[in-house]
Amino acid sequence: MKLARASITSKPKVIEIEKIEEELEKKSIFYFDKDNSHKELKELIEYFESKEYSVYMREVKFGLNDDEYIYEVHIVK
Repeated sequence: MKLARASITSKPKVIEIEKIEEELEKKSIFYFDKDNSHKELKELIEYFESKEYSVYMREVKFGLNDDEYIYEVHIVK
């Protein structure tokens, strides 16, 4: 999975699902880059739902252009 970019010109950082699971003890909201495919996001949601987590995802626009968005994912027990 690719985390959201810190700036428009930077490259997204890659994170493994296992690392996200470890970080759930500290936080429950993650921001992912628009470069993630819908299939990857669906697999992420299904992975955590199979482990009895509730997962909510939405697109967050940060500009006026259609391609200026990130994915916000809430993962809670």
